[in-house]
Amino acid sequence: MSILEMKVPSPGESITEVEIASWLVKDGDYVEKDQPIAEVDSDKATLDLPAEESGIITLKAEEGEVVQVGQVVCLIDMDAKKPEGSAPAAEAPKAENAEAPKAEQKVVEKPAIVQEAKKEVAKPISYATGTPSPAAKKILDEKGVDASQVSGTGKDGRITKQDAETASVPAMGSQTSTSGSRASSTTKLSVLRRKLAARLVSVKNETAMLTTFNEVDMSEIFRIRKQYKDEFAAKHGVGLGFMSFFTKAVTRALQMYPDVNASIDGDFKINYDFCDISIAVSGPKGLMVPVLRNAETMSFRGVEANIKELAEKVRDGKITVDEMTGGTFTVTNGGVFGSMLSTPIINPPQSAILGMHNIIQRPVAVDGQVVIRPMMYVAMSYDHRIIDGRESVGFLVAVKEGIDNPVEILMGGDERKALEL
Repeated sequence: MSILEMKVPSPGESITEVEIASWLVKDGDYVEKDQPIAEVDSDKATLDLPAEESGIITLKAEEGEVVQVGQVVCLIDMDAKKPEGSAPAAEAPKAENAEAPKAEQKVVEKPAIVQEAKKEVAKPISYATGTPSPAAKKILDEKGVDASQVSGTGKDGRITKQDAETASVPAMGSQTSTSGSRASSTTKLSVLRRKLAARLVSVKNETAMLTTFNEVDMSEIFRIRKQYKDEFAAKHGVGLGFMSFFTKAVTRALQMYPDVNASIDGDFKINYDFCDISIAVSGPKGLMVPVLRNAETMSFRGVEANIKELAEKVRDGKITVDEMTGGTFTVTNGGVFGSMLSTPIINPPQSAILGMHNIIQRPVAVDGQVVIRPMMYVAMSYDHRIIDGRESVGFLVAVKEGIDNPVEILMGGDERKALEL
């Protein structure tokens, strides 16, 4: 018998453990080679675990269990043949005795009602009835729920961990009955969410984070998009969005203020000659930040094509850890959710982040006249340990210049050439 021990592969550098988020197959199922059999959460992403060979699978780890990289999580019997039909096991008794089904049928026909009645007799009460498991007891104690108020679904009526997690917390204060539901649920945070929470707290505690604000006039970008978006999409197969303009403005500003594109490592400052821009993308597993490598060398078409590809990978759950590692600066757009103004949090070990917001038609003064313009607030959070006020304000003003006047500053005075039309 050839048994394959499937071990947890390394999702990326510095990752030593993962959590089994969910099994996509059941114990004893037949799996095909490269078929996704589980979703695993690391501290950077949720990834699929594909079967290395075809065969019958035996699970060796529970959902929610934290396992080490290299640990065996399942066995695959490669000698097992793929079962034919939907219920192969049910055909086996036929070969043993052809007369047996007839005899059994006679017995079942008459006492069917009696048999059903016997099943409904009260289950035997044992020491396990109403007794919570250790894990369930801990959850019930934390919730303040009495075990007698929970109906156990485990063997002999034992209260399982799932029973405890779904148990309702008793109402505080008055016991007056209400017509609305008062149920609550408890779910464990994924490794990714727990790691993200820890990183966000560490940023607040370990960096001297400040935020500076400005506003940009989107009129010229609106005009360019309206004039060229159809031609751009027809030629390049991607839309002409706002992110390409902001990415180009950011890479220009980073080259003007290199300390914004640096990071701290202990007592040392690391400056980068390249601009790897992390783009925050919302996906089914939460917020991901895939990276545009060497964004300073990309054209408008290149930025839009790469963002589209990475965003699709995030939404399809196919993004890899390598594609989210190593950014030097982050751009996040809370405006897609309607945010008018916010304070973005630095994405460590980076030293700064730019926050975009929604676009609102507002009255502004232009050449002594009040006019209505599409305006956006922008915010830049930065680590004051490495970036001074002059650099931070200068950087954001440079971004503003690029957005307010994209033709001259970002396109070299030739719109069609910059858009490769």
